[in-house]
Amino acid sequence: MRIFVPSDTTALSLGADAVAAAVEHEARAREIDLQLVRNGSRGLSWLEPLVEVETPAGRVAYGPVRAEDVNGLFEAGLCSGASQHALFQGRPEDIPFLRKQQRLTFSRLGLSDPLSLDDYIELGGFQGLARALTMDKEDIVRWVTDSGLRGRGGAAFPTGIKWQTVLKAPSSQKYVVCNADEGDSGTFADRLVMECDPYMLVEGMIIAGLAVGATQGYIYLRSEYPLAQRIMNEAIERASQAGYLGEDLCGSGYRFDLEVRLGAGAYICGEETALLESLEGKRGMVRVKPPLPAVKGLFGQPTIVNNVLSLAAVPFILDRGPQTYADCGMGRSRGTLPFQLAGNIARGGLVELAFGATLRELLYDFGGGSRSGRPLRAVQVGGPLGAYLPETQWDTPLDYEAFAAMGAMLGHGGIVAFDDTVDLRQQARFAMEFCAVESCGKCTPCRIGSTRGVEVIDQLAVDPEGNLALLEELCETMTDGSLCAMGGMTPFPVLSAVRHFPEDFNTQRESTDSRESV
Repeated sequence: MRIFVPSDTTALSLGADAVAAAVEHEARAREIDLQLVRNGSRGLSWLEPLVEVETPAGRVAYGPVRAEDVNGLFEAGLCSGASQHALFQGRPEDIPFLRKQQRLTFSRLGLSDPLSLDDYIELGGFQGLARALTMDKEDIVRWVTDSGLRGRGGAAFPTGIKWQTVLKAPSSQKYVVCNADEGDSGTFADRLVMECDPYMLVEGMIIAGLAVGATQGYIYLRSEYPLAQRIMNEAIERASQAGYLGEDLCGSGYRFDLEVRLGAGAYICGEETALLESLEGKRGMVRVKPPLPAVKGLFGQPTIVNNVLSLAAVPFILDRGPQTYADCGMGRSRGTLPFQLAGNIARGGLVELAFGATLRELLYDFGGGSRSGRPLRAVQVGGPLGAYLPETQWDTPLDYEAFAAMGAMLGHGGIVAFDDTVDLRQQARFAMEFCAVESCGKCTPCRIGSTRGVEVIDQLAVDPEGNLALLEELCETMTDGSLCAMGGMTPFPVLSAVRHFPEDFNTQRESTDSRESV
């Protein structure tokens, strides 16, 4: 029999290794012939470690399991998938959190050993690559364009247009760079791809290389992801040995090599040109554009720079066709986006949905409201540069244009929830402070403006009206004058907090305020 115990960072941090050891110990003690599979997570963070057992009727899940629960699970009939235990969750695909999702990119998540090439192929892996090898470069780019895929890192630029620019750029050397510097608050989708389905990213990058004539790829990975680094390096090694990478990939005559490079902990290196500077061995500072990286990127050559999720969506598009992907979504936002529920939320985890759902659905139908049991008050979408949204905006469709119209952004899909104890003035101050710490320092509006922003917010107690006016002027300067989105979007959380939660900027608040009486 097979029992699955996840091995991603979230599960490990919650004791998955101890659970796995306890399962093996119980199996030996009971003389049960057991195969323990360390699979990837299914993305249900609140149920981790989620242990699954394979039965004739399918897999049955139990969670969240601690090491001390294992003996009781065996006693209750774990091996047969018995339901007489408090941790019984039933078939994983029937858990409402999973059942209501539309998993295209993450359809394999948690099903198998992430490093098993045989499992990946059995579950449909490398089918997109097989089709790409039969197509012309222009046709691959056209399929990606027709799918409506846009950059999933936050900018939402059409992926096909970027690829077309690199394809048409004259050069004997081109590059594919994957931005895996996932530093936004509340985000973990990139990590789940790399830790739980690494060959999907490898396949997507190979297809990108074929599409534009690039022979070298780099995954720029944040240093805070040591497990993802180990898994990606091992996946690349195994893919190379199997002939999917190297001089003659799959016997096609094409060459594509892939390497992982670690960042050094700078948030600004999530910006594509600062990333390229860092990849070249320089200090991570933003470049002036134009020229665009698609024309003059890594080492001065035409370069695709795409986020992990953008590249991970490509195998599905090539396998199932662009229309299948484009049929999901709304307006110009096509396909799906893996939303990541975090913060003060009862059921945190990854939710892949077609564009068009609402924040309220995510927060309550999937997230189950606040973890604290108190009313939710604010939600930040899109990382530390995203706006704080009040309940009156939670019915807005999750769509790039709809969010832009109200001064917000979807970004990388991170959603951080706050209950009614949050102080939005402190959150606004943190936004400016974060920018001051993480700014590359190249442009004055960002470098100096963020520092002045912290000071102005601190002075609200002295002159609320005057300093609020000054804060708005400062934010306008940062928005219009900053070189990149770091300084240009820091005003989003600040101004949204001021606009939607003005009572938090009233320094004369009564101590009877519900947020002060916790």
